[in-house]
Amino acid sequence: MNKLFVCIVVLAVVAFAAVLHGQSSREPFSTVGVDGFAALADSSGVQLVDVRTDAEYSEAHLPGAMLIDVKSAGFDSVATARLDRSRVVAVYCRSGRRSADAARRLAASGYRVVNLDGGIMVWQKAVRPVVK
Repeated sequence: MNKLFVCIVVLAVVAFAAVLHGQSSREPFSTVGVDGFAALADSSGVQLVDVRTDAEYSEAHLPGAMLIDVKSAGFDSVATARLDRSRVVAVYCRSGRRSADAARRLAASGYRVVNLDGGIMVWQKAVRPVVK
């Protein structure tokens, strides 16, 4: 029951944030701001993915994030091996461009994806926690 409630809340936050940010129906994923993304990242059923390089990840990343570099040749196969299609995937990068690319690719493969608008740069500007 508790897991069902958390899933419903997460999906409601994603839907509400998409409406607030004028989410285009052309994109197969949602893009949310820092507050919406933080709520998702704190949810137990969400898979948090940093799609930057290993060097960028080492400098700072969100707590609990796994690294899957979207620019690596094996991104799609690594994502398929590590991610569960039945759970929401929350992606971020430095500014939001690479994570939007990753979100499109993941959504095309059947994942429900949420992208952080502005990336880790806005996350840190909002003084949210990172691991260094």
